[in-house]
Amino acid sequence: MTAPITEQLYAYGRSSVLHSLDGHPSLRMATSGGLDANLVPSANPYFYSGFPREPMSVAAGFRVVAKVARSRYYVPPGMLTALLRAADPVVTSSPHGLRFESFSACCGVHARLDVAAGALDTEFQASGVTNVDVNPPLRQALAGLRPGEPLHLAVGDDGLRVRTLDAEAVEEKVELPRRWLKGFCEVQASTSAVALRHELGAEDARRFIRSLPRTSPTGSVVWATRAVRSLRLASRPSPGAVCLAGPERLRTLEPLMQFATGLRIYGPESDSGSLPSAGTWVLDLPGARLTLTLSPGKSRGFSGEGGVLHQVSGEAARNNADILAAALAFEPRIDVHRLGLETGLGIARVSDALAVLATSGQIGFDVAEPGYFHRPLPFETGNLLGAHPRLAGAQKLLSLGAVAPLDPASSVAASFTVHSGGNEYVVRLRDGHADSCSCPWFAKHRGGRGPCKHVMAARMHRRDSDPATLGHGRETP
Repeated sequence: MTAPITEQLYAYGRSSVLHSLDGHPSLRMATSGGLDANLVPSANPYFYSGFPREPMSVAAGFRVVAKVARSRYYVPPGMLTALLRAADPVVTSSPHGLRFESFSACCGVHARLDVAAGALDTEFQASGVTNVDVNPPLRQALAGLRPGEPLHLAVGDDGLRVRTLDAEAVEEKVELPRRWLKGFCEVQASTSAVALRHELGAEDARRFIRSLPRTSPTGSVVWATRAVRSLRLASRPSPGAVCLAGPERLRTLEPLMQFATGLRIYGPESDSGSLPSAGTWVLDLPGARLTLTLSPGKSRGFSGEGGVLHQVSGEAARNNADILAAALAFEPRIDVHRLGLETGLGIARVSDALAVLATSGQIGFDVAEPGYFHRPLPFETGNLLGAHPRLAGAQKLLSLGAVAPLDPASSVAASFTVHSGGNEYVVRLRDGHADSCSCPWFAKHRGGRGPCKHVMAARMHRRDSDPATLGHGRETP
């Protein structure tokens, strides 16, 4: 039985505003509150209050994050109008600073602005995370910030403004899109598997970004490869190249190029036969950095990928996630090795448990640090089947007895038949290599969007049939 989807609503006491404080601009972001150092609700109406030391670049970066949340880079065929509920950036406050994040409406672009604690003059700080209200007047006010003017950030507001006959009450509710939770999960999966491939100085970065096309066909995929001083776009992959599907999406960084001090490009290992993959672009700014992760295709939203499905499919991984959640508390940065020792789970099972927590948006990965970070959104991990239809389909196949090894006498089966939808498919499991399936879905995606439900069902059948893997999140090689 599929668990019901629970919607999380944030109630704001007021709209976000930018007003004058002692003659200086002060940004007050409406939020639902925060936690103090003892992880209890803070009595302070804000969970962050202070000044960024580089207000111009931070204001411009925040505007880009908000713009991504309002942008749609791909419109499906036949969609005449996009009936979308407003989405607002997620802001996280921790002892390490502030982090603003958003997804595009098509969920194919993830933007994150990190402002380190060392780049903030902090008046008050507590750990907290929420969806912030970014309204048009606020965006206009940020755009009007002039050089030399300070900007005060106050994240959080516990007041409910009420007006009777001569006053008014303001309460705004914003639903965090369910697609964002799946997107957060898939972005951390893709970014945790990349490495630094290229690095550009400020001038070369500006030249490259401004040379990108403003439009491209839906299926357009090019590869950023090293040129003499900068990068060039190639039509085919090569060693060291980073996939850039829909290159105009990267022009999102253009408003920030006047502040840029450098650009770093991350991607998985590639060669002449590589399939399109997600790429991550980190723009260094004074006092901040903007990270933009692009999906492997304009028509591919991160919420539809399946990079974590194998990791979250086992009951042991879900049980281990509960142990890990208790150990994390509000720890802003996650040390996988230390958690493996403290919990007794080991690195592999901690990694699988982190993937489970990521399905509720709680875990992210920062390629610039590099390492995992905690984003404790108020969602539980119990609705995996509802969030991942392929996982639900695989479990249904298992329950129907639709999976059988081709060689029942083998101690560790490598090939299976899976009966699904009136058809019989052959699945071949290759530890250390890509699995394969004879189904049309696999033929179309070739494993590039995670496993099909038949491969998942075969993996789960082998795991449940092998006593050596019981109680573990991963199979024993």
